[in-house]
Amino acid sequence: MSGLLTTTAARHRSRWFPPLAATAAALLLAAASMITGAAPAAAVPVTDCTAWGTTELQGGEYIYQQNEWNSTARQCVSVDPETGAWSVAESSFALPTNGAPATYPSSYKGCHWGACTTDSGLPLRVDELARTRTSWSTTQVDSGAYNVSMDLWFNSTPVTDDQPDGTEVMIWMNHRGGAQPIGSRTGTVQLDGKAWDVWTGPGASGWKVISYVLQQGATEFADLDVKSLIDDAVTRGQINPAHYLIDAEAGFEIWQGGQGLGTKSFSFTASADSGGGGDTVAPSAPANLRVTGTTSSTTALSWTPSTDDTGVTAYDVYRDGVTAGTTATTSFTDTGLTASTAYRYTVKARDAAGNTSAASAAVTATTGQDGGTGSGTPKAQYKNNDSSPGDNQIRPGLQLVNTGTQPVALSDVTVRYWFSGESGATTYSTNCDWAAIGCGSVTHRVVSSAGAGPGADHYLEVGFGSGSLAAGASTGEIQLRLNKTDWSNFNEADDYSRATNTAYADASKVAVYVDGTLVRGTAP
Repeated sequence: MSGLLTTTAARHRSRWFPPLAATAAALLLAAASMITGAAPAAAVPVTDCTAWGTTELQGGEYIYQQNEWNSTARQCVSVDPETGAWSVAESSFALPTNGAPATYPSSYKGCHWGACTTDSGLPLRVDELARTRTSWSTTQVDSGAYNVSMDLWFNSTPVTDDQPDGTEVMIWMNHRGGAQPIGSRTGTVQLDGKAWDVWTGPGASGWKVISYVLQQGATEFADLDVKSLIDDAVTRGQINPAHYLIDAEAGFEIWQGGQGLGTKSFSFTASADSGGGGDTVAPSAPANLRVTGTTSSTTALSWTPSTDDTGVTAYDVYRDGVTAGTTATTSFTDTGLTASTAYRYTVKARDAAGNTSAASAAVTATTGQDGGTGSGTPKAQYKNNDSSPGDNQIRPGLQLVNTGTQPVALSDVTVRYWFSGESGATTYSTNCDWAAIGCGSVTHRVVSSAGAGPGADHYLEVGFGSGSLAAGASTGEIQLRLNKTDWSNFNEADDYSRATNTAYADASKVAVYVDGTLVRGTAP
């Protein structure tokens, strides 16, 4: 479970009432204006240091909320009611990231716990949504622990003054300091021209949460197609299409620090489908669906691309008639399967308008037996030796286990761990800090793999000297480390092979090759 036990009911107990003093002041100002003929003064920034304070923005179209729901520390924010911009002026939270954040200062549009903004166009039923877009520009800081996230809330009825009973969709523009979404990473997807990691898990009170984490991160969204993310969540079974989108929020969940974070501008628009016009042509059915490999717990699939008059945006993969996952490419690896079991697969293509193709011809894949896929087949196990994904080193722990019935020559085996170098130097240093078989028996280097896929523009390749690994034996732990030669920081959170487990476990995204042939794990 991640640190983001964020959306407990307590977080959403804020209520908005017009402050009486502010109302009286506004009436006096209006009266004075009528008497003197002077124009009303321009709005001046408001400073709010309360836990649950709210401020109307842009004539009530949006509302800013302090929303400090898990801390009593002082939080002060400067808000411009006219432009909607705001900035955290005072904040020094210090909570661990393995629990809930202290606060979620944010702007929202729609109905939040019964407090509704003016002319928002919400609520709207999910199956009636048409154009749904957002633009959001932020100021971010290089210290602390926080995320930069939008919250979309769904409910079974159009109005609620309580915790919504539908799904929470989180859209993570960026994050730092070890913050992670609720649940676990269950896939990646290409939507609106951007690569996202998909995380799913239950919220603190059991509601569904699906998070889309932008790979590489950003400081702004410019006309982001929010509907493409909502449609993807519907396809994954995470949103009931008969539920209502009731509000959209944009802000920062803060665990540590926070001073200097802010929103420069935020807009959100949603409209209903008029029922006519637009793209109504479905893509062609995917062809030549085939099984390209199996293990005791995975099946790898590939197919020929579909065609469409406007372009295919995603492929939905079905296992025994139930959605197994979504991909923007023409390959997919299904994981977490049962050994020695037959599974039936089909694939459908989808375009940006939501038109879905007919299903491909079905194929059947049978997973291998427990313990491996043949004589002398090694698998990789991995643990994370570095709890901070944003520092200047990557420190994977690896070990090989021979799952076959015959020895395997270690000199024939290589292991690849994929990561992203981001900015900074393009050259790397690698080290073996400790190995049960001796670091002198382990080789290591970084290889460029540009174009391999998101979070995978390089890989650490690990090899071995002479000797063999007996059937059922393990190399034991190998502690590895790499850094850029200028020691600039990584953002490991989006790395293809990285996981968060701190004890050794089978690693489906760490690939093992024997004589150059992939035998276990997946490549990006």
